[in-house]
Amino acid sequence: MADAKVIPFDDDRSRQSAQRTGRRRPVPGRRKAEPGPQPLAGAAAPVSALPGAQEAVERPSGDRPADGQEQRGGWDRRIAGGLSFLRRRITGEYDVDEFGYDKELTDQVLMSILRPFYDKYFRVEVKGVENIPAEGGALVVANHSGTLPLDGLMMQVAVHDHHPAGRHLRLLAADLVFMLPVVNELARKAGHTLACSEDAQALLERGEVVGVMPEGFKGIGKPFGERYKLQRFGRGGFVSTALKAGTPIVPCSIVGAEEIYPMIGNAKTLARLLGFPYFPITPTFPWLGPAGLVPLPTKWTIQFGEPIPTDGYPPEAAEDPMLMFNLTDQVREQIQHTLYKLLVQRRSVFF
Repeated sequence: MADAKVIPFDDDRSRQSAQRTGRRRPVPGRRKAEPGPQPLAGAAAPVSALPGAQEAVERPSGDRPADGQEQRGGWDRRIAGGLSFLRRRITGEYDVDEFGYDKELTDQVLMSILRPFYDKYFRVEVKGVENIPAEGGALVVANHSGTLPLDGLMMQVAVHDHHPAGRHLRLLAADLVFMLPVVNELARKAGHTLACSEDAQALLERGEVVGVMPEGFKGIGKPFGERYKLQRFGRGGFVSTALKAGTPIVPCSIVGAEEIYPMIGNAKTLARLLGFPYFPITPTFPWLGPAGLVPLPTKWTIQFGEPIPTDGYPPEAAEDPMLMFNLTDQVREQIQHTLYKLLVQRRSVFF
């Protein structure tokens, strides 16, 4: 495998660069029919006008469907929905955008796979998700940790399941993600794209919520002794992109991910041979083999901070290095301060 490189988010990258890292342009399927108009909320219809209402009034209580019949009807609907989903996947009657994002697959399959880890295993508590705007573009900037990038996936579930407007988070990822088989396709389907300014700005201008973790491999692969200490945020490329798009920056602090794989060592020689940025050594990996890949069941907290507006700056502000430095430092300090506050409030790593 070729040596993995971190895609610098500060650099403008062309579509050709994205294609070299494995982007496959999907062929859009036929669009699904739009749902018909729904009745206005609060508009009450006469009871007698509802289908079957008269029969329900006159039917004795003993003639009502049994609970078992209702359960069978629910299962019938689920089976019918599953078969309809499979038919659309086989026949190609579904939509993907130019980045490969498959909303139906993400909502019905990928989120369902991640949700048990989110709800039951890591027991994620979300705070301040309403700080993400209900509409329009926004750039969510978060700390990165945990040896494997599970924190980005849990943040994606948090926005998907808890935002009042039901928004979707589109994550920016390093090129290593798009070099791995299977992972490449799943990342594209889930809405992830290359961490380059061109892709990020295109998504923001379309009104998407975009997530970036500026620490990159420096954050996710740092030793356990440096946990919750933010690494360098680069040269402020994410700030420049937000300024160009005129979208707010939402700082995000994640507590709990640092302890899922306590990294006590790094086999650098082995990492170079495999083309990885690091090869972690933890208390369980590689000593326990595949079992060592199971993360520890820590208790997580994800807090979204107050948005930092960028629409008040002139167009040339994106080229002002001092302004970018100040805004980058402001975002970094806000995330670090919130991390310390959450750590003080935390009673236990696991409970």
